[in-house]
Amino acid sequence: MTHKTPPTISLNWQKNITFFLFGQFLSGITSMIVQYAIIWYLTEKTGSATVLSFATLLGMLPMVLLSPFVGPFVDRLNKKKLLITTDLVVALFALILALAGTLAEEFPLWLVFVSLFIRSVAQTFQMPTIQSILPTMVPETELTRVNGQLGMVSSANMIIAPAFGAYLFSVVPMNYLILLDVLGAILGISLLLFVTIPRIKTQGETVHILADSKFGFKLLIENKGLWAITLIGTFFTLLFMPAVSMYPLMTLTYFKGTVQQAGLIEVIYSIGMLAGGIIIGIFGKWHDRMKPILLAYFVIGLSYVICGYLPSNQRGFFYFILLNALCGLATPFFNTLLMAMIQQSYKPQYLGRVLGVLNAIMSITGPIGLIFAGPLADQLGVEKLFVIAGIGTIICGLVNFFLPVARNYDKTLNATLAKKQQLKVDENTD
Repeated sequence: MTHKTPPTISLNWQKNITFFLFGQFLSGITSMIVQYAIIWYLTEKTGSATVLSFATLLGMLPMVLLSPFVGPFVDRLNKKKLLITTDLVVALFALILALAGTLAEEFPLWLVFVSLFIRSVAQTFQMPTIQSILPTMVPETELTRVNGQLGMVSSANMIIAPAFGAYLFSVVPMNYLILLDVLGAILGISLLLFVTIPRIKTQGETVHILADSKFGFKLLIENKGLWAITLIGTFFTLLFMPAVSMYPLMTLTYFKGTVQQAGLIEVIYSIGMLAGGIIIGIFGKWHDRMKPILLAYFVIGLSYVICGYLPSNQRGFFYFILLNALCGLATPFFNTLLMAMIQQSYKPQYLGRVLGVLNAIMSITGPIGLIFAGPLADQLGVEKLFVIAGIGTIICGLVNFFLPVARNYDKTLNATLAKKQQLKVDENTD
């Protein structure tokens, strides 16, 4: 059976998606450098687990509170303009923060937190927008591979940003370093102007926030397999995010390392993610994508448990590096493959609403975990959060495996897609 490119997708889709991915790379790397610099600034100035967990909490709240209401806008508004607007907002607040740091001896802590919150609001709009754009820009048969390539872009950003950011953090005043966000916005927007993003049926229609959000939730829960996977992911977020927020503190206080070593850990994790993304980008046509997803649960969970029992010296830090490379390799097999399945499960005109609700539900437990992250780390030790996260991840993998509706989701999805394809062939034959 041959798969033709749908009429809404340009025959030059490869050139189009290349411009899009390159723009995401340029805007993403500058934004991440600034993000890491802000976290390291807070770590260096306060050394407090509570402050770090609160900063991460501020970064997650918009995803939880706004995502269900963002989806209707993503489905109805011009997606290119939406991406441009969010980039401009981030650049504006970067200018304000840089100016405040220039006029004062130190950055006002409250303004740093406000900046983190605004950046997260912008990300809350950008994430479902980008996720819903891909199915309209590439053929369905290439969707998993292109998601892998997008993951490669994110991984490349995460490889370069921590190392380059750690260097710049040590030699460039923070108020100037923040201005990289402005440069990133200019570069990203300039390239985005050359990208063609197809219109969808619902673009331009009136937004009904509550009704549209309720409709997105209805579509999600009616899909029993995806709904089960979402609930499992929600529990995973509850136990996993506290450990993730403690990465800088794990390196600086537990292993008694440096800011450069904290950046090295991020680089190593991202190199692993890039390797995983390359594997998916080249070979990403598995018949049952749930198998590598389940394997990723167990690899990440076991690695995190071991991390929590490493000796608190430089030898332990060496093994911490190796384990994080392994976790990085496994991560895209969960994120990328699941996103490709979600994109294939719904029509493009509904995808923004579903993704908005799904992102909110999977993130909602993150802030709950982060509320207790700081006090728990101060009381039990930061390394114990890694043990808790690892055990929780393994439990999530086991639940996903023993629940048939979740374990067999991709098989069911492929059968549904094959049936629809056959109906189209039959209709064209008639």
